[in-house]
Amino acid sequence: MPQAKMPTELGLCLWLLIFCSQVSVSKCLKPNIVMIVADDLGWNDVSFHGSNQIPTPNIDKLALDGIILNNYYVNPICTPSRSAIMTGKYPIHTGMQHGVIHSPTAWGLSLDEVLLPQYLKLQGYKTHAVGKWHLGMFSPQYLPQNRGFDSFYGYYSGKGDYWDHSNEAVFWGLDLHDNGQPVFTQWGNYSTEMYTDVGIDRIRNHNKSEPLFLYLAYQAVHSANRPADPIQAPDYWLKKFAHIKDEGRRKFAAVTAALDEGVGRIYSALSDAGILDNTIIVFTTDNGGPANGFDFNYASNYPLRGVKAHLWEGGVRGVGFVNSKLIKEPGRVSKELFHITDWLPTFYELAGGNSSSLSIDGLNIWSSLVESTPSPRKEVLLNIDPVKNTAALRVGDYKIVKGEKKDKWSGWLSPPGVDLHNAGMDSILKDAVVKCEPVPTNATLDCSNSCLFDIAQDPCEYTDLSKVMPNVLSSLLSRLNVYANGMVPPRNNNTFDPLANPKLHGGSWEPWLKEK
Repeated sequence: MPQAKMPTELGLCLWLLIFCSQVSVSKCLKPNIVMIVADDLGWNDVSFHGSNQIPTPNIDKLALDGIILNNYYVNPICTPSRSAIMTGKYPIHTGMQHGVIHSPTAWGLSLDEVLLPQYLKLQGYKTHAVGKWHLGMFSPQYLPQNRGFDSFYGYYSGKGDYWDHSNEAVFWGLDLHDNGQPVFTQWGNYSTEMYTDVGIDRIRNHNKSEPLFLYLAYQAVHSANRPADPIQAPDYWLKKFAHIKDEGRRKFAAVTAALDEGVGRIYSALSDAGILDNTIIVFTTDNGGPANGFDFNYASNYPLRGVKAHLWEGGVRGVGFVNSKLIKEPGRVSKELFHITDWLPTFYELAGGNSSSLSIDGLNIWSSLVESTPSPRKEVLLNIDPVKNTAALRVGDYKIVKGEKKDKWSGWLSPPGVDLHNAGMDSILKDAVVKCEPVPTNATLDCSNSCLFDIAQDPCEYTDLSKVMPNVLSSLLSRLNVYANGMVPPRNNNTFDPLANPKLHGGSWEPWLKEK
């Protein structure tokens, strides 16, 4: 109804009026949006969170000049998180709540879903994707250039070799593509540098009269084709971290440093192109870090609990920030509650659309970011996985965790050889670091049934309150049941199709089925 659209349109027009009064008319355009997604980056892998082991000066500068998101949540693994970015929906509402897409399996994000670049194209944006896709490739209709992106340069799967750009998933083959065509000429070019170069090219060649959406989904810091050579970095970065004795963590630090350099180069390219003042940069990880050998990698989420693929804070509390000249009070830490689904409606509103007309789970958080007002989000569904029988939900300060059993990954994992309790973790900005006392001997280690945590007071999930706050537990269980009753079945298909073998497709991973 027109009445429902007026507040959104009026708010956007007022914002544009204020912004346009500060710049020349020629620059008064819809904002450019650059979304940088790091793969598997942990909470303790950036120095703006207090990591004194891996300096990330370029990421830090953008974070410190923008807004650090300290209560920002993602999904525990990559395919669900990427589906949430692209649809603005919880994975339980798209069937993406369980598992990741393996290259020889015939499934993907439903073609019935309208994706973020499609929404932005309706508002006149040029849309480019660089790097990781991981939302389906078995049929041409599922490829990014057929789902709203004007161009795609990257890989379809969830992992790969950083140097030869192959992916091994039962079968072996090249996984690097330029708008659907295999790229065999990048052997020996380190993927982080390669994707940065492509991102810079998209920025340099962009027509400034049109708004830009650049989705830059780095391969870093995910492990490569494991386990033979799982963590790969150039020698010059490895030498910079020779002081880190543990080999896995040393290599991981080098991979992270290369990522940080890439982020700095992208920022410089935006400045050189003269479009930085009208650009919004969002940086996010897709899930928590794989620590201490999990998934053959050495990220760190400390002092948060757990790792990637789990619903503890270390698996779902995301590294994230927003940087833009459009932010009125930059240089702050936001403790407001945000979720990865919120980017789609926020971007759509900034582009001139009306997100209130969309049937999604994400919320427009731009006012909270720019004006430092309370977030419209009061709860976050972290996931319900009916196959693993796990679930987690945060409502206000409280979080319920179901089905997470005690195992070697459910504790508090500092990097090998580092006692972070005595390391004096300090952030550059106040409140950017989560600080906890040493793990108590009576810490809750098993949530096979249901555990309740007060995340505001106990961010490291030491103390289960389910027995002392049964009414709160009951309320959150009821809310979880509401979500469960509205859940669609998982779409995942774990059958490896021999027709997917790259040997049948010129040595490259290519779509092998036609959509019926």
